[in-house]
Amino acid sequence: MTDMIRTSGLVKRYDKVVALDGLDLEVPRGTVLGLLGPNGAGKTTAIRILTTLLDPDEGTAEVAGIDVQKEPHKVRERIGLSGQTAAVDEHLTGFENLDMVGRLYHLGRQRARARARELLDRFELDEAADRPAKTYSGGMRRRLDLAAALVAEPDVLFLDEPTTGLDPRSRGQMWDTILQLSRGGSTVLLTTQYMEEADRLADDIVVIDHGRKIAQGNADQLKAKVGGERVEVVVATTTDIPATASILGQISQEEVHIDEPTRKVTAAVSGGVDILGEVLQRLRDGQCGIVDIGLRRPTLDDVFLSLTGHVAEEAEEILEQAEEEEGDVREKEAVR
Repeated sequence: MTDMIRTSGLVKRYDKVVALDGLDLEVPRGTVLGLLGPNGAGKTTAIRILTTLLDPDEGTAEVAGIDVQKEPHKVRERIGLSGQTAAVDEHLTGFENLDMVGRLYHLGRQRARARARELLDRFELDEAADRPAKTYSGGMRRRLDLAAALVAEPDVLFLDEPTTGLDPRSRGQMWDTILQLSRGGSTVLLTTQYMEEADRLADDIVVIDHGRKIAQGNADQLKAKVGGERVEVVVATTTDIPATASILGQISQEEVHIDEPTRKVTAAVSGGVDILGEVLQRLRDGQCGIVDIGLRRPTLDDVFLSLTGHVAEEAEEILEQAEEEEGDVREKEAVR
């Protein structure tokens, strides 16, 4: 199977901050790769390099078999990009936004207009096609932005946290759209902070921390690394935390995690509702004040806590400012 996205030893630095530190990726044709990590982990930096908006300091990157540095214009002809915020002109209608994108791709007047109507219908925006985008809801704007990324029918689609800030209904609609694209043969690189999103959409998942790949596999494989379930206890007062943590430590094979501000104590367990009953009884016997208790599936934070011992953090503001400054220049070049 041909790799439509490939990076080798990708490095990007901003002064003392290393945004990417030797990242290797391979995404076969017609598959979805979920690139997971919290804000500042390097996800957006990787997307911007692959879409020719940033230059790497070291390493190589290819999209659709084309070197992103040697032939950036050819890469741009083969890709679509939907960023973290909807890049639509609020003063234009939905139709005008898509028609404009078609013109920029040199589709011609007739084809650009036809493609705009086709995508508006596909994304259930046809009834709002002639309304200014500023009247659209957040979910509608995100769908319009994704439609814009598909105007030129790209071989490779980059989605940078496409559902951040959306309500559950809009998020579900976006998931359905992305699934349809992948089933139709599109190659997708999806960045997200949501394990549930990657679980639903991705054929393969890469987890990065400080710009490095720290784990790879499907969602079930990653969850297996941190244990199948978590028991989470919210205690009545901070004075209940030590005893609660001690009791959970006797049951769990892993480190117990404490979030003192929220009075939450969490530990990996196995055994389902039976172990939950045992934990509850032990806490009662220990006279621990309990506000809430429950079982939940692992989250992205659990994966990072298990793999790295911390929730990954970087100098996010520095990265964002540096990326924005460099990205603005490259975006202007891309328009030309």
